[in-house]
Amino acid sequence: MAKFVFLFRGNPPTQSTPEQMQQMMKSWMAWMDTLTKKGHYHGDGDPLEHSGKTVRGSKRLVTDAPYAEAKDLVGGYSVITARSLDEAVELARGCPALDGDWSVEVRPVRALET
Repeated sequence: MAKFVFLFRGNPPTQSTPEQMQQMMKSWMAWMDTLTKKGHYHGDGDPLEHSGKTVRGSKRLVTDAPYAEAKDLVGGYSVITARSLDEAVELARGCPALDGDWSVEVRPVRALET
């Protein structure tokens, strides 16, 4: 089994009712539970805060991030295992964020040789 990272990209909703938030969390928990029971999800990811800093280039310039002009933000990530990239993509298709205006970027994790 290989490791993959799911990067959840989109714009967080500006206004959600408590009922909408509760329903969204139920959908996410059900999807994560399914991935866990099938041995794919390893609990290595969490939602990310909407603030941060970026250190860039040889001068190590520090700027506020994520950038306001970005079309979508990385809202969170998960680390999963799958037999192949195709299987990881199939697992990502079940993400409840896709019911909104979000995307799931599926990236293989490269094992570093030590």
